Amino acid sequence: MRIVFFDAHSYEQDPFNAANKERNHQITYLSTRLTRDTVRLAQGAEAVCCFVNDTLDRTVLENLASQGIRLIALRCAGFNNLDLAAAVELGINVVRVPAYSPHAVAEHAVALLLCLNRKIHRASARVREGNFSLEGLVGFDLYGKTVGIVGTGRIGHCFAAIMRGFGCEVLAFDPTPDVDIANGVRYVDFDVLLTQADIISLHAPLTPQTHHMFNRGAFERMKRGAILLNTSRGGLVDTAALIKSLKSGHVGAVGLDVYEREAGIFFEDWSSAGLQDDLLARLLSFPNVLVTGHQAFLTDTALTNIAQTTFENIDAFQTGAPLVNAITPQSVLPPRV
Repeated sequence: MRIVFFDAHSYEQDPFNAANKERNHQITYLSTRLTRDTVRLAQGAEAVCCFVNDTLDRTVLENLASQGIRLIALRCAGFNNLDLAAAVELGINVVRVPAYSPHAVAEHAVALLLCLNRKIHRASARVREGNFSLEGLVGFDLYGKTVGIVGTGRIGHCFAAIMRGFGCEVLAFDPTPDVDIANGVRYVDFDVLLTQADIISLHAPLTPQTHHMFNRGAFERMKRGAILLNTSRGGLVDTAALIKSLKSGHVGAVGLDVYEREAGIFFEDWSSAGLQDDLLARLLSFPNVLVTGHQAFLTDTALTNIAQTTFENIDAFQTGAPLVNAITPQSVLPPRV
């Protein structure tokens, strides 16, 4: 099958090439994102493979359909960038990778937490300049602290297990509680989680219901000095409101691997051109904010699993087998937070 990969990066190509050795799909890797301006580059392909910041709105989907594309293979779990109704209407099948390595993302969230708490990023910068002062580097013991988890899917499940290992009390909010992690995890209402948690970690999908669920009101209800972590989707957090809460000192620290306006910024090198996004630039100016560029998934295990599952999805479509990882209207009902 002829497949065009959009927004493809060098670190992805080896795992995908290895997984393709026995399949012999004809792959074209493009570094450009899929947008209304670049959709023409899919000409001649039978399928396209997309990532989190590719545009899959009605206009792009109509363009793909006109080129004969009947399969979109997402090499990610989230699909908030997809106009699902348009895809169904146009007869385009969409498949995804629902799980690749929940441990990778959960562990990255923990890394952000440890770095922020013990000021490792600041200490490292000081030491490189010959400054071994400990002033301003005081952290706290994680043992005995209350951790709130928003969303208890696979990643939230892993994060909860790690936090219990640190000796933390773990609270969770999810409209559909997972009985498998009930031991050691106490499900509470959202407001209770906000007011009691010393650390809050987001592991929820982006839906109309969860968009900006962390807004001004939520930040005001959080414990003063609490740490917020987001390795899920940027749109869960109202960035402007977050900045105001950081300025007031109410939010103690923030670790982000995602950003609501990351499309067109993340996965690119802006070190020479300069960052043009004022909100993100303001976030980066805070010493108690740590931002990584959507790399929580980036382990060799996850990349191998992503490649394997993506090709299994494509093979199933090619042979007419059931698409077990297809995205359908039922995929979002009920929404798991």
